[in-house]
Amino acid sequence: MNKSKFDARSISIIGLLMALEIILTRFVSIETPFVRIGFGFLPVAIIAMLYGPWIAGVAAAITDFMGIILFPKTALFFPGFTLSAFLGGVIYGLVLYKKPKTLGRVILAVVLVAVIVNLGLNTWWLTILLDKAAYVIFPARVIQNLVLAPINVALLYFVLQNKTLRKATGIQ
Repeated sequence: MNKSKFDARSISIIGLLMALEIILTRFVSIETPFVRIGFGFLPVAIIAMLYGPWIAGVAAAITDFMGIILFPKTALFFPGFTLSAFLGGVIYGLVLYKKPKTLGRVILAVVLVAVIVNLGLNTWWLTILLDKAAYVIFPARVIQNLVLAPINVALLYFVLQNKTLRKATGIQ
């Protein structure tokens, strides 16, 4: 990757990945009031690997906000979810940026995001928004994360091992 994180190529890549995240989150996901199954994490994880935790966190937060502004009928704006998006990007960056892209690191990143962000913070935000007790929401969210975590690990690891993508983006 170039020494400058903010050259035209980098900004273009970040912008394209942010747009892809909006599409994957808003249109290619299955949502219920308690659970969302989607693949919007992939572009955020790629931004984190390429540009680091803070850029990934900011990009994820901006993307969350832009997604709500552009498509307000798919979800309500709640700042807690924007904070969760930021923290997810930061976690992926802390675990994967400028580090070997091993299966163990991918598992660690996915598990940390699942536990801290998905099961922790997002469950708390849902209890506030939906005025439901956590014990009502939590079991479905645990099952969701237990099912999706291995899928997310496999997808992210597959993306990291793709030679064409690695060459095009400069992932080490």
